[in-house]
Amino acid sequence: MPEGHTIHRLARAMNAAFGSSRVRLSSPQGRFEQGAAELDGWVMVRAEAAGKHLFMGFSPHGDTEPIRFIHIHLGLYGSWTFAGSESFHEARAIGAPRRGLEVGSDGTWASIVPGANVRLRIRGAEGLADLTGPNQCRVIDVAEREAVLERLGPDPLRRDADPREFVRRIKKSRQSIGQLLMDQRVCAGIGNIYRAELLFRARLDPYVPGNELTVPLIQALWEDLVPLMDYGERTGRIVTTQPEHRKIHRELNERTVPVYQNGDDDPASVPREESFYVYHRQGFPCRLCEASIRDADLAGRALYWCPRCQRRRVRKAGWTDVNSAASWAYTREGE
Repeated sequence: MPEGHTIHRLARAMNAAFGSSRVRLSSPQGRFEQGAAELDGWVMVRAEAAGKHLFMGFSPHGDTEPIRFIHIHLGLYGSWTFAGSESFHEARAIGAPRRGLEVGSDGTWASIVPGANVRLRIRGAEGLADLTGPNQCRVIDVAEREAVLERLGPDPLRRDADPREFVRRIKKSRQSIGQLLMDQRVCAGIGNIYRAELLFRARLDPYVPGNELTVPLIQALWEDLVPLMDYGERTGRIVTTQPEHRKIHRELNERTVPVYQNGDDDPASVPREESFYVYHRQGFPCRLCEASIRDADLAGRALYWCPRCQRRRVRKAGWTDVNSAASWAYTREGE
C-alpha cells in the first residue's frame, strides 16, 4: 500500500496535469460509470492529499472552490498510470504495479485504448490518467470530505497539521506505539516502512504503550518524521539511513516480497539495500550493533526492529532515551 508521501506526489502530479482545466471522465470498467458521468466536462479545480486519501475537487464553472470531489484510496492494489504529450512529464506511474501506458495505435497518447479493468480515466488537453484497482473511488460533497478529514490524525505533510494532536492521541492510549503509528486516526500517512524506521531511529521498543511515553519523546518522533516524509514526497524514495551507515551490512531481505522504490534504476539514488535500518532486514545484522534484526506480526502487519538498539529502558517519568529521534540530524540522499 502506498504511504502518505506517495499520495502527496500523486496530488502534485494531478494538479500539474489537470489542475484548473476541464477534463473528460469515463469508467471503462463500468464500476464508476455514474460518478464519471456526473462530473464529466467539469473543471478539476485542484487535487489534495490527506494521509493515504486523495481528493480531486471539481466545479462545473471553474470556481475557485470545488463543490464535488472524487475521493480515492488506492489500498493495496490501486495504481494510476499516465501518458501524454512532451509537456506531460510529472508522472508515469504511481502505486502498484508501477507500469506506464504504452503509446496508442497511431504512436500517440491520444489513441491509447483503456484496459478493461480501468475504473476511471481522466483525459485532458495534454494527456490522460487511468486508475485501476482502488480500494475506494466515489463522488462526495464538501461535508463528506470534511467528515473524512475529521477522522484522520494530523498529516506531517500538510500545512494544517497540529503536532499537539499527534502527542495527545498517543499519550491517551494504552496501545503499543508500534500499533499507534499505523493507526491513521493517530497520524495520517504513516505506513509500514516509516513505522519501522522511525521507531529504530528513536531507539524505541515498538511494544511500549503510548501512554507511558514522555511528551518530549513523542514530540521528537514527530520532528523526525516530518523531514523524512518531506524527502519522500520530493523524491519518491524513502531513505532513513545516515550516510555513514549505508555501506554497513547492505543486506535486504526480499525473498518473499521485493522492496521496490521509485528511481531504483537511477545510479545516483541510494540503493534500496542501503536505504533502511530494519525494514525487510529480518535475520540480518543491525547496521549499528550487529544484533540480528527481528520481525513479528503486530495487528496483522509485519513489524521489524532491533532487539538490542530498541530494548526497553524504563524511567520513572516515562519512557525516554538519550538517543531519541531529536538527536538525529537527517541528511538528504547523497549528502
